[in-house]
Amino acid sequence: MVEVAIVGAGLGGLTLARVLHVHGITSTVYEADESPTARTQGGQLDIHEHNGQLALREAGLHDEFRTLIRAGAEATRILARDGRVLLDLPDDGTGNRPEVLRGELRRLLLDSLPAGTVQWAHKLATATALGAGRHELTFTNGRTVTTEILVGADGAWSRVRPLLSAATPEYVGTSMIETYLYDADERHPASAAAVGAGAMLATNPGKGIQAHREANAVLHTYVALSKPLDWFAGIDFTDAPAATARLAAEFSGWAPELTALLTDGETPPVHRPLNALPIGHSWPRIPGVTLLGDAAHLAPPNGEGANLAMLDGAELGLAIAADPDDVEAALTAYEATLFPRSRDEAEEAARDFDIIFGPGTPDSVLHLFTAHAQSS
Repeated sequence: MVEVAIVGAGLGGLTLARVLHVHGITSTVYEADESPTARTQGGQLDIHEHNGQLALREAGLHDEFRTLIRAGAEATRILARDGRVLLDLPDDGTGNRPEVLRGELRRLLLDSLPAGTVQWAHKLATATALGAGRHELTFTNGRTVTTEILVGADGAWSRVRPLLSAATPEYVGTSMIETYLYDADERHPASAAAVGAGAMLATNPGKGIQAHREANAVLHTYVALSKPLDWFAGIDFTDAPAATARLAAEFSGWAPELTALLTDGETPPVHRPLNALPIGHSWPRIPGVTLLGDAAHLAPPNGEGANLAMLDGAELGLAIAADPDDVEAALTAYEATLFPRSRDEAEEAARDFDIIFGPGTPDSVLHLFTAHAQSS
């Protein structure tokens, strides 16, 4: 029976490992982190019925996933820069994009795998083709392994991708600044009221403030600015007060309950540049290796990234399970579906990003969310 080597223990790689396990196929996941708790796993995710939830069904974990859902978190509101509510969509329990914490979802997947499936502290240094579909992986801890099927699930800066493609992510012209407020209802009531029960978005062309209410009255904020990387390089992010003041100056005149999501931040502001692979990124069939998730189709964030990675993992697992004795047939079938879907989703992500931060916002955002609400 074939064995699969997966580089990266994100949601996509773990979904693949789980679907393979359900079908009796062994895999090993190599992860750079020292342990499951080595770092935080990001904030809340909306898991969509047609991709992320479908993947969890194939993994046999949908019922357990339902226990992780945060009731009421699908509520969405759009605010003007002066704090006026332009659109308020409550969570009435009928939505198909329930919210869960990424870390809890990852833990569910990890706990569903046999002990030893994930090899921690295995940061990939090099991946070398040996011929006949086999590859040699060398890790920074000195270990070397040989693979029959290699899957790069190692994100935007994948070290597996160069085996297949010369493409590299490029900056899309916008960065996010991440920060948190804790115990917000008691300590930051005006900002908590502005965010509401779920997600809040306030945009002007080239900038925006978005926040999500997470468990235990945590407000998780991303401040967006369309600026060149050189502009951000001029900010000393090791000096949190000075960096915050410089960023807040870009939102002069905005409602204080919105700017406080940045200026009152209880964690140092973290600069997160947004990058993307070329729309329509694909590669020729190279024996024994493929990609999934951001390694394959990194795009501007629009709520689909984690969902697509999980769907990729599930579909790849099903393809291998359907044809375990013909690896190339399985990988060819997987990529035949992956490539057109990735192109379509990348095009949609680019359109959504322009709608949210382009010249027509916030009116364009109102139209987008209103149309979505009407179609749900």
